[in-house]
Amino acid sequence: MDLMREIVESFAASRPNLFERRGVPIGNLTSQIFANIYMNEFDQFMKHKLKVEHYARYTDDFVIVSGDKEHLEELLPPMQEFLGKELRLELHPKKIHLMKHLRGVDFLGYIILPNHIQLRAKTKRRIPRKLRQTVRGYRSGEINELRLRSTLESYMGVLSHADAYELEQDIRNRFHFWLSE
Repeated sequence: MDLMREIVESFAASRPNLFERRGVPIGNLTSQIFANIYMNEFDQFMKHKLKVEHYARYTDDFVIVSGDKEHLEELLPPMQEFLGKELRLELHPKKIHLMKHLRGVDFLGYIILPNHIQLRAKTKRRIPRKLRQTVRGYRSGEINELRLRSTLESYMGVLSHADAYELEQDIRNRFHFWLSE
């Protein structure tokens, strides 16, 4: 508990009153675990109270898969009420999407389709740009080689979960080219 308190208190919020502060420091590695612990009550509500069969969540992103659009629409009000009353959270209105599964489920940077997983287009564009910035940081001495290589391998890990072999090879080739420039 002391370690958790120290981590939470290390977050310099703009509000000096502890009870007015909201959120956790996103950069801390503990943020994901704190979010998962906090959202456990929502998981229990979804599974046991609403009896949602195809539900998955990681930190603050979740997905429900159902062939019944009306059922999905009926789930929204009790979910919003629970989140508001019990967790003091709200669903982002622009991030609620009801769509056919054949178009894919957009979840955690991937588009999950019935027979394969694609990388989200925005993520495909962002990886080369961020990696190029990292190479520049390495060249200027802002970051060391370990951080440079770790960043590349982190992106390769993201790509390994999708059908992205060609993109992976392209990024590795660009990376080596950028280093040799």
